[in-house]
Amino acid sequence: MQETRTFADFGLHPDIVRALADGGITHPFPIQAMTLPVALSRHDIIGQAKTGTGKTLGFGLPLLHNVVAPQDAAFADLERPGAPQALVVAPTRELAVQVAGDLSKAAAHRSTRILTVYGGRAYEPQIEALNRGVEIVVGTPGRLLDLAAKGHLTLGHARTVVLDEADEMLDLGFLPDVEKLLALTPAGRQTMLFSATMPGAVVSLARSYMTQPTHIRAVSDDDDGRQTVAAVEQFAYRAHAMDKVEMLARMLQADGRGLTIVFARTKRTAAKVADELGDRGFAAAAIHGDLGQGAREQALRAFRSGKVDILVATDVAARGIDVEAVTHVINYQCPEDEKTYLHRIGRTGRAGATGVAVTFVDWDDMPRWGLINKALDLGYPEPEETYSSSPHLFEQLGIPEGTRGTLPKSARTRAGLGAEAVEDIEGTSGRERGDRRGRGRGGRSGRGGQRSGQDGGRSSAREGHGPRGGSAAEGTGGSARRSSSTESAGSGGRRRRRRRTSAGHGEAPSS
Repeated sequence: MQETRTFADFGLHPDIVRALADGGITHPFPIQAMTLPVALSRHDIIGQAKTGTGKTLGFGLPLLHNVVAPQDAAFADLERPGAPQALVVAPTRELAVQVAGDLSKAAAHRSTRILTVYGGRAYEPQIEALNRGVEIVVGTPGRLLDLAAKGHLTLGHARTVVLDEADEMLDLGFLPDVEKLLALTPAGRQTMLFSATMPGAVVSLARSYMTQPTHIRAVSDDDDGRQTVAAVEQFAYRAHAMDKVEMLARMLQADGRGLTIVFARTKRTAAKVADELGDRGFAAAAIHGDLGQGAREQALRAFRSGKVDILVATDVAARGIDVEAVTHVINYQCPEDEKTYLHRIGRTGRAGATGVAVTFVDWDDMPRWGLINKALDLGYPEPEETYSSSPHLFEQLGIPEGTRGTLPKSARTRAGLGAEAVEDIEGTSGRERGDRRGRGRGGRSGRGGQRSGQDGGRSSAREGHGPRGGSAAEGTGGSARRSSSTESAGSGGRRRRRRRTSAGHGEAPSS
């Protein structure tokens, strides 16, 4: 049922309502309509909702409404003006950035200061921002704990704490860190926990740190967390390894295709597929654990802005990515299990939109696919053998007749990855930035030369803190950076590297 009330009807601050209206947002989604009255009255909430249902504004708008901004008369009366009044904890860097971005848009007409903190970036800018004063901090557990342990982040005045995607934090091993953060906040705080599923450890966390929470579900009664999204049309094809790129290139020219995410199981495959597509004229970028933080953020910004319309990602690197208007998800490599399958295809068909999900199944993947199909009752027990020239591929996916494996030059309208600036952040060498700027408009993401060292790979799976976390290798000088296995330390190695590149062989592949 369509919600008839507007955001103004919930009593939100007029500046917030005006900012939402500027973006064409006037009516709430169901999870928002259910959450707003409870959250605005500062009651604890357990929200069970999948990514893409609008839960960010569900907790974010009450957060912004209840925070005292510097422009408010009451700001001078605060016990410690400039100390964080609210904390949002997210499992991944990408989700933290997305949440902070949504909050910033809704606070466009307020003076509320929102800071995003996570590993893989230098400490100094984050510390300087905290010293100047912020009202809301959004971050990942490891970096938040690091800053708190060093005395830069004080949470004693945080009246509201949000735990976003708690089940993901459980999967990544973050719950102990979350408990340490909660222990640093006032006992009388408001706590809002959001999770797609409610495993035992998440329920136990809620019982221990929440006070008479209101449980809000934004999923249907028959949805046990394993049912596929009805709005996503799903296909599975038994593909041959040597023909998969040809099939993919034709699919990417289907009628009505918009932003597309291509999933791979390995970092090497993600980099290779992105480069193959770039060679064929497509605007593609890769995101995987071997890329430095600057390269990952460059790819995401380019994808969100439309400079590239194809993002090739591994499952770990794609955690927390929430991009609107994704029309297609293509599983270039079969997912490991039904949970991963649902996570992947859930990137499309969001917020009332429809989407298409296609899965390539190799011969070796048939047993794995059989288990996925049985668990989710997909109706594809034995996917049809399919080639890039198969008529049913063209008919089912709306591919124009005569489409070939190279994007026509007349259709190459995207600016490409090279048009997106690379931020000069820690862990990104000058040579690495130069390599990316030099690549063509097709959006080639590169291979091993964009690694930011061993921490870059590990931190994509668990941001953490201490020796194993992404922040452990950070420092204020170049000596804190670790060289990747593809980067030669001496000038001779650099000369050899340039000769290989100039010969047309590109950079050393991911290991």
